[in-house]
Amino acid sequence: MPTTEDGTRTTFLGEVKSAVTPHASLLVLGVLGLMIAFIASYAGAFHRPKPVDVPFAVVAPPPAAGQLVRKLDRLPGSPLDPRTAASERAARHQIEDRTIDGALIVDPRGSTDRLLVASGGGASLSQAVEMVVRAAEKAERRTVRTVDVAPADRDDARSLSSFYLVVGWCVGGYLCAAILAISAGARPSNGHRAVIRLAALAVYAIAAGLAGTIVVGPVLGALPGTFVGLWGLGALVVFAVGATTLACQALLGIVGIGLAILLIVILGNPSAGGAYPYPLLPPFWRAIGPALPPGAGTWTARSLAYFRGEAVTCPLLVLSAWAVAGTALTLILSVFRKPGQRPVHPAQDQGAPP
Repeated sequence: MPTTEDGTRTTFLGEVKSAVTPHASLLVLGVLGLMIAFIASYAGAFHRPKPVDVPFAVVAPPPAAGQLVRKLDRLPGSPLDPRTAASERAARHQIEDRTIDGALIVDPRGSTDRLLVASGGGASLSQAVEMVVRAAEKAERRTVRTVDVAPADRDDARSLSSFYLVVGWCVGGYLCAAILAISAGARPSNGHRAVIRLAALAVYAIAAGLAGTIVVGPVLGALPGTFVGLWGLGALVVFAVGATTLACQALLGIVGIGLAILLIVILGNPSAGGAYPYPLLPPFWRAIGPALPPGAGTWTARSLAYFRGEAVTCPLLVLSAWAVAGTALTLILSVFRKPGQRPVHPAQDQGAPP
């Protein structure tokens, strides 16, 4: 029969309970749940990408334009959300400000039309639009020539560098916040400690934004765009994710780390529009993506890199909202914590003085 360290005998079940506490068992079950959710989220978002209601413009003489829009709108599966544009210049402008993702310029005097796309917004999306339009044109016995008006950089052929950059910033944000919180207890013990942690997170966010921008810019040349703009974006993404993680930990203790991973990794990354931009994602992921930090960050990074910073107001407001809400919730939960509540410090569990 097994014995304990003091020589007393114990049962095998007692040994199991000693080795794996109920608290640890609950955490392991939580990790299992996160793993299942991770697999389900990524497989659910990526297993069958197809274009649905892609914003699309048609430039053609008035009688033909309306007929073509109606035909494209009735394509099986509704891959396009077509509308007319007054001119090629207007269509180009709408692509460049990210209002639409493609445009068909009809040649009334010939049988070859031009398709305008922007691979900088996602190569998988521009290729999907091209396939749909080519099939539609073939059915009308016409051909199409593709023109990329906002091409991805040759060292960023799939336009994924922006996504991986933002994912790296997000990982840095929640890991830094988790370390800051766990190092002195899973819950902030008072308002002063919360302020210090948030200040440390802000300094780290500035450094992390700079480091990521240097790596993808001067070091690798993987992503064009304004250096200062990407640096500022990186700092905001890291702080927003970190502040959210601190808030989750202030609310739930160490379990808050799991909640942060659920929000940022399991829900945020698949819906970010990275590998597959929003029109290629299922409805649920398309709906939540723009409201979460990875999606807002990826959209902004691509706009800074390939669209001269167009259409970034909403995603920057989303990131700012996460940063402000995370900061406010962290401070409120810390300041107004009940006096009887004490943070759990690993050293205290071992008999060390508080």
